[in-house]
Amino acid sequence: MGCLFFVNSKKVRIFDTTLRDGEQAPGIDLTIEQKVRIAKQLADLGVDVIEAGFPAASEGEFEATKKILDEVGDMVEVIGLSRAVKQDIDRTIDTGIASIHVFIATSDIHLKYKLKMTREQVLDRIYESVRYAKDHGLIVEYSPEDATRTDEEFLLKAVKTAVEAGADRVNIPDTVGVMHPFKFYDLISKVVKVADGKIISVHCHNDFGLATANSIAGVMAGARQVHVTVNGIGERAGNASLEEVVMALKKLLGYEVGVKTYKLYETSKLVSELTGVPVPYFKAIVGENAFGHESGIHVHGVIENPLTYEPISPEEVGNFRRIALGKHSGIHGLKKLLSDQGIELTDDELREVLKEIKALAETGHKVTVDDAKAIAIKVSTKKINA
Repeated sequence: MGCLFFVNSKKVRIFDTTLRDGEQAPGIDLTIEQKVRIAKQLADLGVDVIEAGFPAASEGEFEATKKILDEVGDMVEVIGLSRAVKQDIDRTIDTGIASIHVFIATSDIHLKYKLKMTREQVLDRIYESVRYAKDHGLIVEYSPEDATRTDEEFLLKAVKTAVEAGADRVNIPDTVGVMHPFKFYDLISKVVKVADGKIISVHCHNDFGLATANSIAGVMAGARQVHVTVNGIGERAGNASLEEVVMALKKLLGYEVGVKTYKLYETSKLVSELTGVPVPYFKAIVGENAFGHESGIHVHGVIENPLTYEPISPEEVGNFRRIALGKHSGIHGLKKLLSDQGIELTDDELREVLKEIKALAETGHKVTVDDAKAIAIKVSTKKINA
């Protein structure tokens, strides 16, 4: 892929689709009030665009989009999804929204089995729908659905058609997550060249666990907007994770991202609470174990200098460091945990407590700080009574 050739000061826009693509996941049905609550959190977080919903899909989606626009439209760009058909676009316009995300598929499998359209008919539809939306004064982002399984020559023709019709941005969706970073980099590089300077966006799904990596590759190839969802929720294996993409762009590649990273953890918790979808324990950035340590070697290093075993500080993303006790624990971590509880022991006493903790952990018991305190009190009392 070569080296990063874009200057680090380049800003990458964060397009959050938690309330649209994220909510499309089976089992997630948010009320209007819940969607507004999440939208307010996202606006406060500092995303650039909130995809509020699909106004033509239902009356609830229409009302939610209107309500979100009313509540946060002065803080952040609010956009609505629309099929490339006049009635959908009209319904989106009726919400009072200023931005629209128009899509129609371009892959042969979608044309044959879903749309029952020829390539020429699709190109005509792209031009007509984008032009119609622009004639109504909207900011238009166009997506060729299933772009990454579309014949490359035809995909580039679709992109050029959308740009000629007046599209402000073109999004390239990896709809079923079949890209890998090297291939996606090449594809986005080609799209950027034919887009006449328009912002190219990427929308990656996680079917092979590569959504974040593909999103980063897209940015390195010239994309300047990334579609993400909080906690990576979405259809099937989910979407590119907002927190992973933001932190990778910011910390690993030095791009300018407007997100307030110290609000990432609280945003993650809110979305998890309202959707009922738990955050995986080992989830990067916002998982409960993202800054967790048990191994004695690791804990010793982190106590001396957190950078020994943490690439970023938990405070930077609003998370917390967690030092656990178990059969891998060492004396340094135990000493700190007990000291934090106001218990000071000699090294010999600490070793005795640690021995009991390890024995307890090896029975399958999850050792808590309260367990450690009880053992420490027993050991120190035994010494006093001796």
